[in-house]
Amino acid sequence: MSMSGPRGSHHQDDEEGPAVFADINITPLTDIFLVLLIIFMVTSTALVESGQGGAGAGVRVDLPKGQAREIKQMARDFPVAILADGTTVVEGKTIDMGALKERLQKLLKESPDAQVIIQADTGVHHGKVVEVMEVAKSVGVERLAIATEAAP
Repeated sequence: MSMSGPRGSHHQDDEEGPAVFADINITPLTDIFLVLLIIFMVTSTALVESGQGGAGAGVRVDLPKGQAREIKQMARDFPVAILADGTTVVEGKTIDMGALKERLQKLLKESPDAQVIIQADTGVHHGKVVEVMEVAKSVGVERLAIATEAAP
């Protein structure tokens, strides 16, 4: 009995080893790309919001329209946002008038020619803006500005 047929080559199959799969599963790769896409979308949205918001900290302030000339914001400028509900926000944190006074005193020590830019929402009562201005003047701030949005 001869074992030389196709069934007789069983010993040669063991020498070749297991069969190699040439297919690549791209599902995990696709999942990784989708997660990265979501992360970039959320991050870019947060960065855009922080650039347009009040006090440079992601707070959205609906500025009043105005025709005044544009001032160039410098690194030594100090934005103070007043939201529609009257809350004062500095450097991304809600702050009361006492803490604002302390922060402005520290600012004047670091940079005596700093300018305070008040970014008040259109719905804010005039008294709240004046209160922030009075705190700034009481510590010795000489340069104050009120931010407006350019009228179309």
